[in-house]
Amino acid sequence: MAAIDVAGFVTDLKDHALDHGFHVHDERHFVETYSLRQWWEVDLHPEEGCGQPVDLHLALDVDPRVLLAFEDTMATLPDDAEPPDDFHFPLTFTWSLPPLPVDTDILRLAVELAGVTGPALPLEIAATDVVSSPTDAPERRIVITARWAISLSRVVSGKESLCELFDRSREVSLYLLEHYTRWQADDR
Repeated sequence: MAAIDVAGFVTDLKDHALDHGFHVHDERHFVETYSLRQWWEVDLHPEEGCGQPVDLHLALDVDPRVLLAFEDTMATLPDDAEPPDDFHFPLTFTWSLPPLPVDTDILRLAVELAGVTGPALPLEIAATDVVSSPTDAPERRIVITARWAISLSRVVSGKESLCELFDRSREVSLYLLEHYTRWQADDR
């Protein structure tokens, strides 16, 4: 019997997102046939943002070597022993927005979002200016990423709490929804 049910964890992850005010749109599961590495992807957004331009993409990367090493460790532990917290799966949150005006202040966005998330959810903000053709005005594409390490020992023991993570990611989503409309209005 497997030490951890990854498919069940992803289902719990989606349920947890629903409990924190998100709406789940889609789920994908990929398996690399050579290495058996798996990726679980979930597309969601805040309930208030249905039909709005801000999307959130979750991706759980399941490395079979980490999973097998964790299962080997669990098999050698006594029944009442806590597993070591040495095994993690990366969970990535990625927010994407439609193109923005090139003069959108990325530094200000980064500072304001840091105030929203605090140290609980560090964010990476990347901007790319795209010129489709020589006669088109440039467009700025912004991608915001947060990375979280899911502890397998905390999942097995039932101690892995994702409440603050989902609360913070919801606050980021709502901030982006509110400010995207303002950025578009400023462009006119």
